[in-house]
Amino acid sequence: MKVAIADDDPIVCSSLSTILTATGTADVLWTAGDGQSALESFQAAGGKPDVLLLDVQMPGMDGLEAAERIIAMDSAARVLFLTTFADKEYISRALALGAKGYVIKQDVASVVPALQAVMAGQTVLGAEAVANLSLGNKDKQSQKNPAEPVPRRFQTLTDREREIVALVAGGLDNQAIARRLCLSEGTVRNHISAILAKTNLANRTQLAVEWLSSQES
Repeated sequence: MKVAIADDDPIVCSSLSTILTATGTADVLWTAGDGQSALESFQAAGGKPDVLLLDVQMPGMDGLEAAERIIAMDSAARVLFLTTFADKEYISRALALGAKGYVIKQDVASVVPALQAVMAGQTVLGAEAVANLSLGNKDKQSQKNPAEPVPRRFQTLTDREREIVALVAGGLDNQAIARRLCLSEGTVRNHISAILAKTNLANRTQLAVEWLSSQES
């Protein structure tokens, strides 16, 4: 794949370029140190990468504004945020404007699989990003009227399935969910497979994003 990197730290750009090239994961088309440079490089002939790795906070035009302009210009653009900031507001805005994922820099080992997942059409959230979204929604969830209708995508789920979805959105893996609900891991896997089929979602990351987004409304 062809990748571009926008980060105001040249060491990050250099290190990521080395990792992606050395592992045979991707060719790096270009790097940029701010949002404006990223936008201009993307607009240049031959400048459109398969995936754009983008930091959030950069001087001048930040990554969120750059992503918004790039996606408005090219709806097929794949933007994957790679940043040190796991702020809920940043994550929510990034997903709302059409980014394909949000990964925290501390988890460098997740960059390659995240790029591969984005290329496969998936939306990617790092574990810390999922946890922050979940924590940010706890108060809103507790204030919700239990009589309020269930979001359309989740209306066909049973109470148990919705309980499992909430735990997935909380960042728990199958083993932790099994312990919490006193179920076997196999039963949890079967539930999640049924949930994905009913909701027409591809994976648990998309499931978590959709569930957390529904709690915002």
